[in-house]
Amino acid sequence: QVRLEESEGGSVQTGGSLRLSCQASGYTANTNCMGWFRQAPGKAREGVANIYSDGSTYYLDSVKGRFTISQDSAKNIVYLQMNSLTPEDTAMYYCAASGGSVYCPSFLHLRTDEVDYWGKGTLVTVSS
Repeated sequence: QVRLEESEGGSVQTGGSLRLSCQASGYTANTNCMGWFRQAPGKAREGVANIYSDGSTYYLDSVKGRFTISQDSAKNIVYLQMNSLTPEDTAMYYCAASGGSVYCPSFLHLRTDEVDYWGKGTLVTVSS
């Protein structure tokens, strides 16, 4: 079992920045892929960014150059640094993790029920 707990989100103005963190606990040895998904009101969930255990990263096109995912493997923490935020980034952000035979470069395309572990979510609001 793996538990994921996100830090508090927040409310910022357009152009602002925010960093989210996800603390993983439990048996994390085989959770090779960790990342972030988000869901805006009335929209489908979408993958935002993920990171492989070797440090390889993958991003949703709309956040490339603005968001950075990183990890502290020793502490089992994954971060999402979000810069140049816009109202379109407003959403519930969910930490997620999978392991086993998952192909990490495809992690962001997984359906909700294909992801092994989920955090409860944290709200990010960006105002104009």
